Amino acid sequence: MNMQVLDARRDMSGGYKVDVSRGERIGRVSSEWFSRPDDERYLSLSELADSVRGRSERSRTRVVETALIHVEASRTDPERLSLILPGSDTPVAPTHWSFGQLASQVGAPAAYLRQLPAALAGINLQYGLTSHRAEQIKTLETDNGRVELRAVTGPDYGRIYDHELVEAVQRIAGNGTGDTRWKVPGVLDWSTGVYNPRVDITKDTTTLYASDRDVFLFLVDDLNPIEAGRLPDGSPDLYFRGFYCWNSEVGAKTLGMASFYLR
Repeated sequence: MNMQVLDARRDMSGGYKVDVSRGERIGRVSSEWFSRPDDERYLSLSELADSVRGRSERSRTRVVETALIHVEASRTDPERLSLILPGSDTPVAPTHWSFGQLASQVGAPAAYLRQLPAALAGINLQYGLTSHRAEQIKTLETDNGRVELRAVTGPDYGRIYDHELVEAVQRIAGNGTGDTRWKVPGVLDWSTGVYNPRVDITKDTTTLYASDRDVFLFLVDDLNPIEAGRLPDGSPDLYFRGFYCWNSEVGAKTLGMASFYLR
């Protein structure tokens, strides 16, 4: 198939006519768009980078002896556990994710422990820590006014921070808002089949996401369409280059990237 990069050839509305029936939906991307709450949506790569970089700057990792970790149950909150890690008297609050990781590290069923009162869950978790064969774990702790335990992994775990991925993407995509060819996608008018690459980025349209567990970025080169033949009406059949990438500094998923053609 012969393909060529076109000049900006648009319809009267300022967008490109596309035939969506010739493409297929990427479930991974659409599920991210549907599932992310507003506080996980960012309007630019700079805003996203500032957020995840700031989180990293408030964090530290260390390797600790599992047998020296002390589990405490809250007297005022029957569902709350905290940990006292070696070398510190400050209680550390495990997140839902890190509690599951810690339970997995010591061979305890996290789902079962979460159903127990904190005091009883603490006893079971403490037993697992003191009798655990693996003598060490690596922690990721973040100070957000109180110290949170965000991740628990094996001592040799190699971590790629979320801000490292975002900053790497910024080297080719700038702010992700159109200052380079790589940007947040535009909007498709399903009633007309016209794709408009130049729209304001909002919480509803952004494809830059970050949570306490991961980051996910989806960018396209939609100002430089590629022609792959003709539509039935004789107009160019266009699509656009794109990629998406993801990472989790807490170990929820590995670093990854995929490329695609958007239409």
